[in-house]
Amino acid sequence: MRLILAAVGKAKPGPERALFEQYQGRLGWPLTLKEVEEKRPLPPAERKTREAELLLAQVPPGAVLVALDERGKPQSSPAFAERLRDWRDQGRACIAFLIGGADGHDERVRARADMLLSFGSMTWPHMLVRGLLAEQIYRAECILANHPYHRGE
Repeated sequence: MRLILAAVGKAKPGPERALFEQYQGRLGWPLTLKEVEEKRPLPPAERKTREAELLLAQVPPGAVLVALDERGKPQSSPAFAERLRDWRDQGRACIAFLIGGADGHDERVRARADMLLSFGSMTWPHMLVRGLLAEQIYRAECILANHPYHRGE
């Protein structure tokens, strides 16, 4: 199973990027980062629409689409692992995770998503969310392999 993380913005060298790369390197499933950016100074609504186009263009046909969204459903780590297991066992070849820009996702992304995922009601820096997501995917792999990394119930 291949994983894609499509995100608005370019990560600069620093702790957020290093965190993402640390967990990306631990993963057994390949995780590809695809960064998109609209450089033109567009009004917020137009920028969201353009970012949606750029993000959705990174999603291969037939891929499961998971949009990280403040209106999404929080998941426990074991529940997230079970969801990934279900998709894997169904033979889904690719899962694409999308992280929007500062104004969030356009409605087209939400409508296309197979899952809206939230990391809670707090707002997190989007560059940090990349690392948090990579860690949760790694944790899910460990849960599915009965590895002791995840010590929760």
